[in-house]
Parts: sequence; C-alpha cells; structure tokens
Amino acid sequence: MSDTVISVENLRKSYLVGHKSADQGHKRYTALRDVIAQEGRNFARNAINIVRGRQVVLGDLVEEFWALKDVSFEVKRGEVLGIIGRNGAGKSTLLKILSRITEPTQGRVTLRGRVASLLEVGTGFHPELTGRENIYLNGAILGMNHAEIRRKFDEIVAFAEIEKFLDTPVKRYSSGMYVRLAFAVAAHLEPEILIVDEVLAVGDAAFQQKCLGKMQDISCGEGRTVLFVSHSLPAILHLCTTAICLHEGLIVESGDPVHVCTSYASFRAMRSTGRTVSRGVLNDISLLGEDDTPRVNLVQGQKLKLRLALILPEDNCTISLIVRDIRNSVLFELFDSKFLVSSMDDGGISVDVNAGVLPFLPGVYSVDVWVGDRRLTRIERIDSAMEFEVTPDSSTNLNVTGSFFYPSDWRLAWAINSSAAHPCRLHHSGENV
Repeated sequence: MSDTVISVENLRKSYLVGHKSADQGHKRYTALRDVIAQEGRNFARNAINIVRGRQVVLGDLVEEFWALKDVSFEVKRGEVLGIIGRNGAGKSTLLKILSRITEPTQGRVTLRGRVASLLEVGTGFHPELTGRENIYLNGAILGMNHAEIRRKFDEIVAFAEIEKFLDTPVKRYSSGMYVRLAFAVAAHLEPEILIVDEVLAVGDAAFQQKCLGKMQDISCGEGRTVLFVSHSLPAILHLCTTAICLHEGLIVESGDPVHVCTSYASFRAMRSTGRTVSRGVLNDISLLGEDDTPRVNLVQGQKLKLRLALILPEDNCTISLIVRDIRNSVLFELFDSKFLVSSMDDGGISVDVNAGVLPFLPGVYSVDVWVGDRRLTRIERIDSAMEFEVTPDSSTNLNVTGSFFYPSDWRLAWAINSSAAHPCRLHHSGENV
C-alpha cells in the first residue's frame, strides 16, 4: 500500500471576475437611459448564464482569473506540509479544493482517508445549536457514529476549555471560542488528513501553542497527515516536515521548510521597497556592500550598512531600525538618541546607517523602520521594511548554535585553589551565546 495520502496533479482553478467599465468609472454624470440599457444587457447575460449552468458574475466586464496554475505535489502519511505565500497566492483556494468545498477547473486530486478541515471561524457550525450539539453535528459530518463521538467528547471539551458554555448556542460564542471548539472537534475525531488554514491566528498565543502541539502529536504520534497554511514562518519551521511556497497560483519553491522559508523571506526582501505609509513615505531601503553598492546578501563578518530614502512628515524627526531574526524575535535596535534629521523643502532625505561588524549567524533577518518626532513619539512604523540573508564565510568552518557568534579572547589563568596551583590549559576560540 502506498504511503502517499494526498496526490495533486496539474491542478488549475479559474474564476470569473466582474468589473465596472473604465468609462463609467471616469464619468461624473450618467444618463438614465444609459443605466437602463446597461442593466438590461447585464440581465440578459445573467439569464443566459443561468440557463446554460454558468457562473453568474456581477459587473459590466467579465475577466477570467486563474487562482491556481498547474499545481502538483504529493504528501505522504505522517508528514506535515506547510503552505506559505503572499495574500492572493492561491493558498485558501487550494485548501478549499482539497476539502471538497469547490471543484477544480482542471487537474486531479486523490485523497486517501477521512479529511477534517478548519478553514474559517465557525465553518460547519449551526449558530442556533449549543456547543454540545455542534460537537455531535460536526462528528456526523466527518463520518463518525454516535458512539465514537461520545468516546471522544470529554477530551474535546477539555481541550476547547468551554465547559461553562457547553450548553450555550454557539451564536453567542466569541471568535476565539469558535476556534477552540472547531479545532478541538477536527483534531480529536481522528481524521487521516487534517487541514488547517490561518484561522488559528484568531486564538490567543497560549492556545496557538496548544494547537501546534496537538498537530505535532497527530503527525508524529498517530501517523496522520496535516496541511497547515500560515503567514508565521516560525510556526512553519517549528511544526512542518516539508513546505511549499505559492506565488500567483504557482509553486515556486518546495522541499525542506528551512530552504522554502529562507527563499520566501529573500523574495519578500526584493519586493520590500516603495512602501507608502499614512503620514510619511519610505521610498527605499537597501543593504550596502563595502563599495556602497546595493546588495541582497551579507557575508558573515562584513559590516552592516543600510541606506534609507524617506519623505518625512515634519522637521526634526528621529529614526530607529529594529532587527529581527526569521522567527520574528527582536535581536537589537539601531538608534542614536542624539540623532535628529530635518527634511528638505520637498520632505525627502537620504540616511546611511553603518552598524559595523555585528555577530550574525547565517540566516535570514528583517528590519523594521521606526520614525518619531523629537519627543520620541511614534509617527510611523513599517514592519519588515526589508529582509536580508547572512551567508557563511567560506574561510571559516564554524558549526555553532545560538542567536549570535562573538569572537572572544581567552587567556591562561592560575587555579584559585592553592593546593592545586597548576595552570589551566585553555584554547583560543570563539564563543556563541
């Protein structure tokens, strides 16, 4: 028997999108006869589509949009597949097809086993039924009989932490309570394939960790398969055994989660310039090499030099840079409390920041840009304004762990114990923290 439980071959999905015509968008006035004529044409078109069984689309102009284009991959039993990508990349469309909510336009999907999906808050719940009744309803939808659901009932309630509200209609639940109950049902009714979208972001941090632990138990301990969509690279790195990255409906990277997340972070870094903010504009931020030319990567041991081009909303602004690792943890902040910048007549300035040689280990890092006034009151903050990769120095062969690597000077010392006053033999090396 094959270990492949999900097989996707040349999957394509298209939608028809309606738009208002450009001419109507630029007209300030439209005659009543034009409106009546256009609505008549739209009515006739929609009537024909209904008769022929086609999708009815609102709008004067109809465009075909391909959400997925020739997507192919396989997932084996016990694997946790992470799916990442920008908004609109096709992640949710893919999960809806795998969950049998929508049909593909072209291609083939093979699923071996019972599928449980958690795509949106409250999916599969009846708002008028209580939490207790919805547990049995969801179990029946997943193909469980009454005895199986009753056997798992106490575990579901304990995991969801809704004992006090078990007999309350779920329409009175908060979004967090919805998610806790929905995930508990989907995870505990023993599906062979569990599909989880970004819906877990609704829950609090403690419950998110609880869910990640449960998904890990499902895959490692029980040998079941999990598909997990998330914008959180740390969650993908922590949980997943393999990953794919979608961009505009295509798989652009697949394989080891570290490789896929690193490629995705580098891709985001290349598209991170020209960000417009509400009161100020970050036109550009770039990493500079030794010759002050822009580059994407920084070799370990090289100086960190950044150049920012901004349009400041007022004179005498302060600027700071916050550096994070790939897990989004803050490493340090580059900030000079005496540094004040004044804008030119057009508000535009260019700022160079030379942080010197910093103790980076190889990996992907991001930079947040913070702009404040002279009283250090925040005006604007741009998260992940840029990302860069630190690559290993080929002249060294270091295999260390931690967040940083600090070269250090070690010297010979005498033992404090007088009865054993012999020199300690120390070797010169580096130290990681």
